[in-house]
Amino acid sequence: MTGPGGNLPLHPGLAGGPVYLDYNATTPVDPRVTEAMWPYLTDFFGNPSSSHPYADTPRRALAEARAQVAGLIGAGPGEIVFTGSGSEADLLALRGAVLTSDRPRPHVITQATEHPAVLETCRALERLHGARVTVLPVDGDGLVAPAALATALTEDTVLVSVMAANNETGALQPIRELAALAHERGALFHCDAAQAVGKVPLDVGELGVDLLTVVGHKMYAPKGAAALFVRDAVRLEPVVYGGGQERGLRAGTENVALAVALGTAAQIAAGELADGAPARIAALRDDLHQRLTTTLPGRVHLNGPEKNRLPNTLNVSVDGVFGHELLSAVGQIAASTGSACHSGTHTPSPVLTAMGLDRDRALGALRLSLGRWTTAEDIETAAAALAQAAVAQ
Repeated sequence: MTGPGGNLPLHPGLAGGPVYLDYNATTPVDPRVTEAMWPYLTDFFGNPSSSHPYADTPRRALAEARAQVAGLIGAGPGEIVFTGSGSEADLLALRGAVLTSDRPRPHVITQATEHPAVLETCRALERLHGARVTVLPVDGDGLVAPAALATALTEDTVLVSVMAANNETGALQPIRELAALAHERGALFHCDAAQAVGKVPLDVGELGVDLLTVVGHKMYAPKGAAALFVRDAVRLEPVVYGGGQERGLRAGTENVALAVALGTAAQIAAGELADGAPARIAALRDDLHQRLTTTLPGRVHLNGPEKNRLPNTLNVSVDGVFGHELLSAVGQIAASTGSACHSGTHTPSPVLTAMGLDRDRALGALRLSLGRWTTAEDIETAAAALAQAAVAQ
């Protein structure tokens, strides 16, 4: 069995397992990424900051990786700061902007369906640093209204943080318009693009963002590899103090292997975007949706926007069944729901709740996210298994 379009061998991590439809949670590491990073775990061990020959190859590799990540998002290599996770990158952006502001009580604006890495950082900034935080509502598609942001902005607003794409519904926010409004009032704009980078074209110049988060394990690199785009002249308080690594913003000897992994993943993603991969994935996603609506007439409801979303993401609720029960009954599929289980009781997804969905529909939701190794056969298998289980409920 081969991978997408017969071009890639089936990923060894997927062989013999259920159909993997949880790419928004994490992605298998691309074997090409593993191959590229391996020498920096074995042979090329030198510290890139050293002045002897053992440092030369790691230093060049680090610079190349920085350029590869920058190239994917239209940035300059010097604007890329490597971090250990997307959550850390978000922390550097939000905390860094607040602590360098000259406002006695800096104001931060975000939105209700943001990732917890941003929402919890905002709460910590309120608690520890006296920041004032405004959380904007979203509409039924999970989108922020630019007019709501315009109303919320004040002279004390130092940062606006809105994600590029929602991890549950795939909804794509109007980042360019929101960033322009923030800049009109002198505020910085941060965008957590963990889910969007590599899936849709993104250019930091066209978007007008000052800070943007990139996460490796969402685009076929290992966990622990991430980066923050920091536009030139933007001042941030460091997230880790010590040496002068990463423009002085994140001290610690660089993990060259993980940087190479992230850079290689970015280069592969750039090639796939140019070759039309999003359209291939979107066609599979739409086929899955169509199969479900045909076999379960009147029971399948799309959550989030129909058009303005990631090409790989399908979030649907099925009438008469809870999402977690449906997935438990379908061993052939690995996917997610947005609900959380606490002491045996499931609570609806905060994202879907913020969008105004009622409890039953939110608890009925499935997040089916496709990726590089998803095939037409996978879609056929998944649709048939889900429909059969839903009918039996």
